[in-house]
Amino acid sequence: MALNKVLLIGNVGKDPEVRHLESGVSVATITLATTERYKDRGGETKELTEWHTINAWRNLADLAENYIRKGSQIYVEGRIRTRSWDDQNGQKRYVTEILADNIQLLGRREGSGAQNPAPSQPQRAYQASPAPQHAQYSAPAQQSSQYSAPVVNQNDFADDGTDDLPF
Repeated sequence: MALNKVLLIGNVGKDPEVRHLESGVSVATITLATTERYKDRGGETKELTEWHTINAWRNLADLAENYIRKGSQIYVEGRIRTRSWDDQNGQKRYVTEILADNIQLLGRREGSGAQNPAPSQPQRAYQASPAPQHAQYSAPAQQSSQYSAPVVNQNDFADDGTDDLPF
């Protein structure tokens, strides 16, 4: 048995970068910071910030494009993926990313003067749509019952040509 599951709550470091593929599928790259606070032996509070690259496809990419901005606090549920490639000098390069299955908008970072781009309605969770046939990853895992926010699945909505999100 194996398990590859990541749960993150953090602040978005910059506006998401969204690309639209020739097939019409959208993909967003979100930079997320998580900060761990602890006290050292001298009693001084220290912070350790980790930066995560989140890849969101289809309706999650649309959510990122329309509602997630720098400073937004989000919850991400997903899986770790490591890719490798050869750079221009023939050196093997690796990158570890999070493939998002669910994203929940939580609000703005504390102390942020900007208004929250997400609506003031109850917080909502968004679930990734099934992976394309040619992709190398499996379909998203089901949302755990411990989270009470509603899940929106791409199949719940007819494609009427509008780009509106369901809230």
